[in-house]
Amino acid sequence: MNEYSDLIDDFVSRNQNIIGENLVGIYLHGSAVMGCFNGQKSDLDFIIVVKEELSNATKRSYMDMVIELNKQAPKKGIELSIVRENVCRPFIYPTPFELHFSITHLNWYQTNPEDYVEKMKGTDKDLAAHFTIIYHRGKALCGKAIREVFSEVSSADYFDSIWGDIENAQEEMIESPTYIILNLCRVLAYCKEGLILSKLEGGKWGLENVSEKYANLISDALAEYETNYSMPLDDILAKEYARYMLEQIKHEREVSS
Repeated sequence: MNEYSDLIDDFVSRNQNIIGENLVGIYLHGSAVMGCFNGQKSDLDFIIVVKEELSNATKRSYMDMVIELNKQAPKKGIELSIVRENVCRPFIYPTPFELHFSITHLNWYQTNPEDYVEKMKGTDKDLAAHFTIIYHRGKALCGKAIREVFSEVSSADYFDSIWGDIENAQEEMIESPTYIILNLCRVLAYCKEGLILSKLEGGKWGLENVSEKYANLISDALAEYETNYSMPLDDILAKEYARYMLEQIKHEREVSS
């Protein structure tokens, strides 16, 4: 992470210049605060909180700044959402956002910026997961302290948010095995023990708590996540694992409800 400290400082400074007194705070979440950042496989995740909505002109200036800084970012780029303070405490779900950016939307903005700033707003269930990470493990880069801005996300809202990432695990396993394998572990860890974990931590928890039958599968996913290792994948076993983990997760939710 040290190699991106100047970029993060520059990002904060430029946010302050563009948003000005409307800025409540900037909060770092994701792998950068959970001890598992990998410059080849991680992005830089920010939540920016503002008092009032932004004009389209401000959004254009903001996006131009983000696009410029994104050239210096890790391979997966910068990912951010701008939200208003009044949706953070008390928490509103699904959560409204004012603006969002990730590299998947880069072409849209570059080809039609007016359309982008007009339409890139709405609600995002993923924000419940992001806010949970911020509340428990995030870092305030400027502005108000985390507990002044964010209230704790309910278990029901957090689970609904993370369930969306894994409910189609069987269908998505072959396309994104490392992500799905580790994510299933961290979701089960939350359901069984209330743990808020990274994918890396989830995988390590899985080695200790998931059926030994799948230990090699989880170990390979961890190795690929942390290094340049390319994991071999037994498609049949991987899909069986996904089905097994989804059943375990559903069972835990039924027991706790």
